[in-house]
Amino acid sequence: MNPLREMWPPRSGARDKTIGAVRQQIDAMGSELFEVGLYNPDPGASEAIMIPRVWDSETIIKSVAWLRHQNCEGRNIYIRPKGEHDLSMVDDLTQDAVSTMKQAGFAPALIVETSPGNYQAWLKHPERLGKEVSTAAARALAEKFGADRGAADWRHFGRLSGFTNRKARHLDTTTGLYPFVRLIESSGEVYPEAGPFLAAVKSDLERYRIERARLRECAAATRSVPSPELKTIEMFRADARYGGDGTRIDLAYAVYAFSRGVSTAEVEAAIRSRDLSHKGNERRQNDYAERTIKKALSSIDRGR
Repeated sequence: MNPLREMWPPRSGARDKTIGAVRQQIDAMGSELFEVGLYNPDPGASEAIMIPRVWDSETIIKSVAWLRHQNCEGRNIYIRPKGEHDLSMVDDLTQDAVSTMKQAGFAPALIVETSPGNYQAWLKHPERLGKEVSTAAARALAEKFGADRGAADWRHFGRLSGFTNRKARHLDTTTGLYPFVRLIESSGEVYPEAGPFLAAVKSDLERYRIERARLRECAAATRSVPSPELKTIEMFRADARYGGDGTRIDLAYAVYAFSRGVSTAEVEAAIRSRDLSHKGNERRQNDYAERTIKKALSSIDRGR
């Protein structure tokens, strides 16, 4: 069997099949406007890395021929809703993970196979979500189903079906072809567990806001009385008990500092005072700092 799974859609009638896949995907997503991104990681000297467009559904359909041309020239074709929306994209899923989602009441409104055996799922909520809730929901879904947390935010791009995935690692060196991004399902329906899941996400966010407000108040009170005895994060880094483990040091310092009224901004600045580039790009570094802060706050709550 061809490892590229038939290289769908075949060349004969490819444009019509691409239009069909695109229309089904955007209908399932159900947004009035979309942002379409044409990304080339290796552009020429006079070319942009990303070509952005804001289009409605019909404009996207009318632009399929141009998108196919750009795709053949090396650009990957991405899509996301414009502005705040009612979707969460869950990236880098296995087929087993998708099955688990369905069994748990999180059946996606849209499933796209981005490369052989790798999937993106778009879940539809019963309401439009604000940016903070939308990002929290995306992260909770990624954690729940073992997806890519680095792609979990309110406005992350997903791939558009019917075009090839131009990542170099997916090139079939035998045929010289790239695999097509395949539309798997497109019900467009809200997932059954949406109500209780969103309620839990909003509740967690509210608790986090309350805790941050309490810590700000404590920090203000603490700053009014000088504390020369307060340890710095450098003291924790020099403490042999932590063996130079940056992650343990950051968490231990955060717990210590929060319990003594240091503000969230100051704790985050202290964590970032070391090089976090090994954590990945800026988004992953932000995610690490936020995760450390949340763990510290949770640890303090448990100790009360």
